[in-house]
Amino acid sequence: MNDMTVVVIGGGQAGLAAAYHLRRRGFAPGTDFVVLDHAPRPGGAWQYRWPTLTYGRVHGMHALPGMELTGADPDRPSSEVIGEYFTAYERAFELPVLRPVHVTAVHDEGTGALRVDSPAGTWRTRALINATGTWDRPFRPAVPGAADFTGRQLHTAQYPGPGPFTGQRVIVVGGGTSAVQHLLEISEVAASTLWVTRRPPVFREQGFGEVEGRAAVALVEERVRDGLPPRSVVSVTGLPMTEAMRAARASGVLVRHPMFQRLTPDGVRWADGRHAPADVIVWATGFRAVLDHLAPLKLREPGGGIRLEGTKTVRDPRVHLVGYGPSASTIGANRAGRAAVNDLVALLGSPVGSGR
Repeated sequence: MNDMTVVVIGGGQAGLAAAYHLRRRGFAPGTDFVVLDHAPRPGGAWQYRWPTLTYGRVHGMHALPGMELTGADPDRPSSEVIGEYFTAYERAFELPVLRPVHVTAVHDEGTGALRVDSPAGTWRTRALINATGTWDRPFRPAVPGAADFTGRQLHTAQYPGPGPFTGQRVIVVGGGTSAVQHLLEISEVAASTLWVTRRPPVFREQGFGEVEGRAAVALVEERVRDGLPPRSVVSVTGLPMTEAMRAARASGVLVRHPMFQRLTPDGVRWADGRHAPADVIVWATGFRAVLDHLAPLKLREPGGGIRLEGTKTVRDPRVHLVGYGPSASTIGANRAGRAAVNDLVALLGSPVGSGR
């Protein structure tokens, strides 16, 4: 059993930001706190991004606290650029990240401590910062006939880039930024593409400044305070219109069709009887928060979400969620990491390792 004051679960943006602020507040790396990351290497979810998502096409990557990302080649894959940046960051601040460590469950020991279980070991801790993100829980809606479709189905999490879709009839499902990116690049090589969304997309022509950002975060925070699952960012902010998207809309590629009723062996069918043939369905339908390991703590509300005050879970003030709900963005994750550490210092008092 390894005893810690704080355990951070997740080594992506939110987890590293929290670790940075823990160290700044006097927690000793590897003695007072540790970061457990189940990924094989630094980079968080970025390491799994498709190769055509270059750094120059990344939407809203914010630097980690204390160290800017400078001089990056915009034409390199974002997985490489950000993976290298996270690696350098961990080394620069000597952050104690253990990987690969897959946390299976967190239990309340009933003695004031939490127990963090994993096949790689067990940790006893006074507090927990959960920064597990969403990438490992891709969401795909249940649609009748999905098992009958004889073509290929894949989610954004498995998206390989446009090459494998050459000459095929492709339907992209989803109303977010990833769906649009997939659609635009697949359309350049596919025999045909069709864009399907559950709701009509809202395109944002104007800029998105600080005022708009605060308003969007406030809408997400309201759901979290009410104990409801957080909504996606795009559902609040809309899709930022680009020149490439304008051209795709003019050419007929970026034309939205309503959600189909069912899949058929060779395509999809709508309630009015219309049918579209397809070789591939790309489900760009988002992700859900990875929180199953926290189930033993019974943090969920009747509405299905986890109610927060700031980053603190209402049902257990020892547990903080960062990169969840209103902090599910790169800049939000940074701020949430600092806020969580400030709250934990108030709860726990002076770090055990302070002064050493």
